[in-house]
Amino acid sequence: MTVSGWDAEVAVIGLGAWGSAALWQLAMRGVDVIGVDQFPPGHTWGASHGGSRMFRITCLEHPGLVPLARRSGELWRELEKASGEELFVRSGGLLIGPPDGPITQGTLRAAETHRIEVEVLTAAELADRYPLHAAVPPGHIGIREPGAGIVRPEATIRAALEQARAAGARVLTGSRVTGVSAAGGGVEVATPTGTLHVRRAVVAVGAWLPTLVPGLPLEAVRMPICWFRPGDGGKGFELDRFPVFMREIDGGRVLWGNGRENGYDVKLGLEYGGGGFRPMDPQDTDRSVGAEDWSELARLLAVCVPGLDPVPARVAVGMFCRTPDGQFVIGSPGGDPGLIVAGGCNAHGGKHALGIGEALADLVTEGETRMPLDFTDVDRRF
Repeated sequence: MTVSGWDAEVAVIGLGAWGSAALWQLAMRGVDVIGVDQFPPGHTWGASHGGSRMFRITCLEHPGLVPLARRSGELWRELEKASGEELFVRSGGLLIGPPDGPITQGTLRAAETHRIEVEVLTAAELADRYPLHAAVPPGHIGIREPGAGIVRPEATIRAALEQARAAGARVLTGSRVTGVSAAGGGVEVATPTGTLHVRRAVVAVGAWLPTLVPGLPLEAVRMPICWFRPGDGGKGFELDRFPVFMREIDGGRVLWGNGRENGYDVKLGLEYGGGGFRPMDPQDTDRSVGAEDWSELARLLAVCVPGLDPVPARVAVGMFCRTPDGQFVIGSPGGDPGLIVAGGCNAHGGKHALGIGEALADLVTEGETRMPLDFTDVDRRF
């Protein structure tokens, strides 16, 4: 324990995309902060892996997320400049579906409300400009957002931690937190090798959050991620020709993905679909995969995105936490100023990671955030 009686002013527990961003932002403000994670940076056990995450400003999940996405984009450029590494690849993005569907309606609503530049394409125009998307029904539309693209989660985490260390943060990995509790006017962070005593704690442990902070309306969900190769081994599915997208297909299912980039094959998946999505205990170390993780997706690709091998080149298992209303939970449960939680990424939190990190730093240092995030209040009614 330090001379002041505290091991640090603040502990950030969980150093995935959100936690590493919070550590970076706190360290940049001169806060005495320590980051703790049970895994090494950029690990494959949670939600922040797979080489890419979709970035867009037209946040169809909630119009109030647009300012957060814009700020996140600015912070990605700042982190790129500081680290000297490319972390955000702007390729443009496509949101495809029926004009009255949730994807297109939500996208257009966000674009109109926040004056975001988009281009609306007919099905015929989509077929002409993006021929790799096949069988788009005549009445469907595509919305192109020029500023969309992908962010690289593992590289972003490593860059944020490097910048946090350079600003004075301490990073402790390979140490699982087993408990967080109020004590002595601060917070005790228990690990198998000892207890840290800090004034405040930020808990951003993804799928482990319901275990570490019981009572939150969160459910850990298993999420398969698949990569496919072009059948002819060619380069027709590069990111510039097959940019990041979400596409509503039959039955309201959503196909998502992006083209080949940075050594990765074509990344595709079904949103909340397929047999592979199910509640999961985050402590379950079995990450084996089977045909149920990709067979439904492969059947759809034969029609919607022909030209890819029917069997994926690689399948991985990730996890995320979901909430009843599909929005994040950010804040202090019960108003406890010593504890701030951030979770419920609902599989769309990657694009907001750096803005959320800044918001968490605001809550620690100022007690409020400059972002209008009332709809993510951890104590809201569900």
